[in-house]
Amino acid sequence: MPQTQTSPAPAAAPDPTPLLAKWPGPHEGVPQWDKVAPAMFPPAFERAMANARAEMARIRDNPAAPTFENTIQADQRSGEEMERLFAVWGVYQSNLATPEVQAIAKEWSPRLSAFFTEMSLDPKMFARVKAIYDARAKAGLNPQQLRLLERTYRDYVTSGALLDEAGKAEVKRINQALATAYTEFSRKVLADEETAILLDSEADLAGLADSFKASLAEEAKARGQAGKWAIKNTRSSVQPFLMYSTNRALREKVYKAFVNRGDNGDANDTNATIAEILKLRQERARLLGFKNHAWYRMDDTMAETPENASKLMMAVWPAAVARVREEVADMQALANKEGAKITIEPWDYRFYAEKVRKAKYDLDENEVKPYLQLDQIVQAAFHAAGRLYDLDFKENTGSIPVFQPDVRTFLVTSRKTGAEVGIFYLDNFARAGKRSGAWATSYRSRSGLRGTDIVLASNNNNFTKGAAGEPTLISVDDATTLFHEFGHALHSLLGNVFYPGLAGTPRDFVEYPSQVNENWLLTPEVLNLYAKHYKTGAPIPPALVAKIEKAETFNQGFDTVEYLSSAIVDMKLHDRTEPVTDPDAFERETLASIGMPREIVMRHRLPQFNHLFSSDAYSAGYYSYLWSETMDADTWAAFEETGNVWDKATADRFRTILLMTGNETDRKQAYRVFRGRDPDVKALFKRRGFPVQ
Repeated sequence: MPQTQTSPAPAAAPDPTPLLAKWPGPHEGVPQWDKVAPAMFPPAFERAMANARAEMARIRDNPAAPTFENTIQADQRSGEEMERLFAVWGVYQSNLATPEVQAIAKEWSPRLSAFFTEMSLDPKMFARVKAIYDARAKAGLNPQQLRLLERTYRDYVTSGALLDEAGKAEVKRINQALATAYTEFSRKVLADEETAILLDSEADLAGLADSFKASLAEEAKARGQAGKWAIKNTRSSVQPFLMYSTNRALREKVYKAFVNRGDNGDANDTNATIAEILKLRQERARLLGFKNHAWYRMDDTMAETPENASKLMMAVWPAAVARVREEVADMQALANKEGAKITIEPWDYRFYAEKVRKAKYDLDENEVKPYLQLDQIVQAAFHAAGRLYDLDFKENTGSIPVFQPDVRTFLVTSRKTGAEVGIFYLDNFARAGKRSGAWATSYRSRSGLRGTDIVLASNNNNFTKGAAGEPTLISVDDATTLFHEFGHALHSLLGNVFYPGLAGTPRDFVEYPSQVNENWLLTPEVLNLYAKHYKTGAPIPPALVAKIEKAETFNQGFDTVEYLSSAIVDMKLHDRTEPVTDPDAFERETLASIGMPREIVMRHRLPQFNHLFSSDAYSAGYYSYLWSETMDADTWAAFEETGNVWDKATADRFRTILLMTGNETDRKQAYRVFRGRDPDVKALFKRRGFPVQ
């Protein structure tokens, strides 16, 4: 008789408990990164969704009449399991996006979207919320409770809760399709950023600093190309190359590879994905009763309307373009004087800007960089937080799990009381599977209702690691980025709201605390204490500090136009009823219509604009950096007006009125309480060295 073969039993799904259970360990519990494997996520999603549905059912099906306590407050107490899961999943998607993780994301993003849409459109739950909302005037609620109720009701309505069943089904379909498209967009951009340009000859490195050359050699070695040099297609590698390489043809090659990420007509081209996203967004906006996606996304912002955001942008744009004309003229004159026989092109801008900086201010970025050791600038950020907000940071790396060996951790305590405030996770370096850019996240926030006091905050950067045995040296731009992201972490660490639903702020407020924090980087105290030469340990010379201060408004035309063009294109892309079908053409035509200088490219061209197309997050919202910087410049002026930028009384008011309070009060009103008036845009013009009207 023929033998029968039995199929092996399917492998048991891994136990997802480490992703779902209350985190063990000190500090009110910390994520168990060392116990997590990507294969755990699918069963964790299944279980978390089932548990979340059960949690909602207990609230929704309560036979008692709906009240704030048994509905809104009960809902605020729920969801911690799902929050723990997504805190970890977010890190895997952004920091550890291996092919396995990307495959899970592709399968599960639409399923998770369907789940969240289902929860936000549950008719019985909405009926309870609406009943409480309709009776709110007589409910005896305090201001925080009333604000939370009104925002909860608004969230349901803008999710589609008032639609009929057919409309709700359509919202669900659109959200699922968008989730798939966002995942696809992110995957394609990451694939292009994983590429590198290999250099075979040391002659191709002319003009580059030794420390940067060493980092390029390390990148090549990591790619199995020892003895060569690799320029990875990310900003942290490309930008310094464009600044210092004397090989113009190579600068052009590196520049074009970078600005054409997602736009090469190959398998990683994102243009069709963008067109699909724009079509779906317009369908959803119309379905939900909004004119277009921009109006939908700005429904709960400080700017309130696309017109208000555009008005601010276009108030700054002419002065920025005028300054670019001056900068280009200076660069062209210098190139002519050197006999270069060129016309300044985009791949020349950073290179000749550095030459002009040297000529005008006798300041060379390479002269400054040896004084900017990454570890020292981290300590500088901690020092400023201590002086301003009474926070102390003590490294405890190795005492708790981390998700990657390079991640450092710090115990944060109150200098006044010694009480534990939080844990700060710091992931500084670029690597395969990590998306580009810099960002901050929180794994757990403080909440009076939930009784959580220990915040778990994280910063994620993409610095190029120094060669083996050498410290990592960073540019002034990188140091500014570090202080910026640390400002987000401080916002999280200092937040102290009662209801979790009032912790998050409007998108055009989010960048404000982080931009304010940048200001202390170049103060004499910070530079004198922490800007020390990496070889000699000597503090930065006062003459060099004076040069840095003198040159602070240098190249502001470039910086402003590079950013603002991206923000203007974003708003024009989304403030329209007919979705764009050819993103490349739209980008070209829009930039031409606003007089974009030919020597500059958008900071984020549409084909690689993760802020817009990896989620809804900054879509029709990239303007928010400028909106926030207007408040930031005015806030810095408040410190300067005291005669001491470390003024403790001003720092205390900033902390208690604006940083601690989340969204418990209207943010525009909170700013007025802090400053005594609305922000003055003149402070922004003054900071950037533009003429003040």
